[in-house]
Amino acid sequence: MKNRFRLYRRARSRVFYVHDSVSGKQESLGTRDRAEAVLLVTARNESFRQPHLNLQLARAYLAGSDSGIGTRTWQDALNIIVESKSKQGSTQKRWRCAAKEAALDDIRNRIIIETQAEHLLACLKAGTVSTNVHLRKLHNFCLSMNWLPWPIIPKRLWPEVRYRPRRAITIEEHRLIIEREKNPERRDFYELCWHLGGSQSDLANLSADDIDWPNQTIAYHRQKTGSLAMIHFGESIAAVLRRLPASGPLFPYLRTVRSGDRSTEFKQRCDGLGIKGVSLHSYRYAWAERAKVAGYPERFAQEALGHNSKAVHRAYARKALVKLPSLESYEKQAAQGNIIRMPLPPVEPSCIRLVGAAG
Repeated sequence: MKNRFRLYRRARSRVFYVHDSVSGKQESLGTRDRAEAVLLVTARNESFRQPHLNLQLARAYLAGSDSGIGTRTWQDALNIIVESKSKQGSTQKRWRCAAKEAALDDIRNRIIIETQAEHLLACLKAGTVSTNVHLRKLHNFCLSMNWLPWPIIPKRLWPEVRYRPRRAITIEEHRLIIEREKNPERRDFYELCWHLGGSQSDLANLSADDIDWPNQTIAYHRQKTGSLAMIHFGESIAAVLRRLPASGPLFPYLRTVRSGDRSTEFKQRCDGLGIKGVSLHSYRYAWAERAKVAGYPERFAQEALGHNSKAVHRAYARKALVKLPSLESYEKQAAQGNIIRMPLPPVEPSCIRLVGAAG
């Protein structure tokens, strides 16, 4: 059988190249050693002559360092991720749901080392956005564990994750929901969502002990990250808090309801009012956009909603519109000796440095 790849050397650089007689492509082997170049070209030719045997040889070599390489399936990898101690709470629940997706049935019992790109692409085509997110993480997990010698799908060729458009709830929509809601506990819950912008699980689990009335602050640990959130509240929030229990859970019933059920109840109320495209998470977007329009410093918004909150990043990057004064108005004010100044956040005393001070 005629060899597909032919070896040659370029005279100027003395580097060996390989020529593909089928595609006409020429590629550098990155070596000036003839013995090494011959070995590389021979391996390429052999790989096209007997691909099935080459797979068995590769498996035999890999089995020397990993005895489970020939039997480990994608379901085994999913089980390890789900049972990992690093996956707790809501993250672990999401992985448990992802592991049961029907879109993964085609690769569930397939051996990892024998998986082709076509298999993963078929799963992505049959699945949803969640499939794309979790299958990508599963693929990268197998790479990190050295269960895959190389990526099945290169990083830049993975289909882009496209989430459904999300928007903030408007004050008019919020008022409609509050006016229609007859259940006082749910009505107060939606009010706090508007004023605090917290996640629904964090707010539903608030208790009276989280409220510091003398300092007018609410402090709680976020369930998702474990970080402490501390928010100062004004009269509007105080009026809502006074209607809630003075001891124990603020929302005794809602804290026992699953987050998915709380979301479903909210969606039912929105559908009844003809409100489309919002969810309980839209209150976080609304809070962030209100903060942006009001000139609230971004670092304060990050402390309130979380430094990794997409709501803050989205609002402060492009979504919220702020009417900026024109340069002409600044020039006129400067000419009159009355320069407009934007309010600045307080500076720690340790950050103040006197001009001309030593050091």
